[in-house]
Amino acid sequence: MPGQSPAPGTLEEPQVRAMFDRIAAVYDRMNSVMTAGMHHRWRERAADLAQVRAGDHVLDVATGTGDLAVEMTRRVAPGGSVTGSDFSERMLELARAKSDAISFEWGNALELSYADDSFDAATVGFGARNFSNLAKGLAEMARVTRPGGRVVVLEITTPQRPPLSFFFRLWFDRLVPALGRLAGDSDAYSYLPSSVRRFPGPHELAAALSAIGLVDVGYVITAGGIIAIHHGTVAKT
Repeated sequence: MPGQSPAPGTLEEPQVRAMFDRIAAVYDRMNSVMTAGMHHRWRERAADLAQVRAGDHVLDVATGTGDLAVEMTRRVAPGGSVTGSDFSERMLELARAKSDAISFEWGNALELSYADDSFDAATVGFGARNFSNLAKGLAEMARVTRPGGRVVVLEITTPQRPPLSFFFRLWFDRLVPALGRLAGDSDAYSYLPSSVRRFPGPHELAAALSAIGLVDVGYVITAGGIIAIHHGTVAKT
């Protein structure tokens, strides 16, 4: 209906892009505060699960400020390449300042501009929950990955067992929005917990990866149940 607000945890694509442009300057600092610096270790584990090697070519979708793309460059050197794609120009500006060895390019995750089978792996770190159409975004990642290559999704998930489930709700529902107010953008950091709550759980996300045709789908739960790292392989014909 006209004027109806989006469902909790959802925003229209232009709103999401504008939000990330606004918070780009504090994004890395907020990540470190919210995760006690552990987000780098989680990206390392995601890079491990991509199973790439020297000479491979990797696409990092919704790359943000490029931390996962930077981690992937260590796995494909020498001779490989990493492309980081994002629809926030401000985030890309900050990513480019981190590495001139990576090709950081503007792109829409739902309509990737790359040909089929262009990469040996495709990754996304903390960006899949912002896809306005999750199935389409995942399918695009699989499309541009060669048969036998891996698709890896690193994302926050909601722990189900106490006491961590209680702490998680306190942290995400109370403290994260408060940190957002201190950072000058309470709306963005109120969106974060609601976007996590509406995102599929680990079993459902694994089913979504299988539904787009990936095989050998699996996932790792870490950080006491707060982080899920999913992986699947593009089927060989």
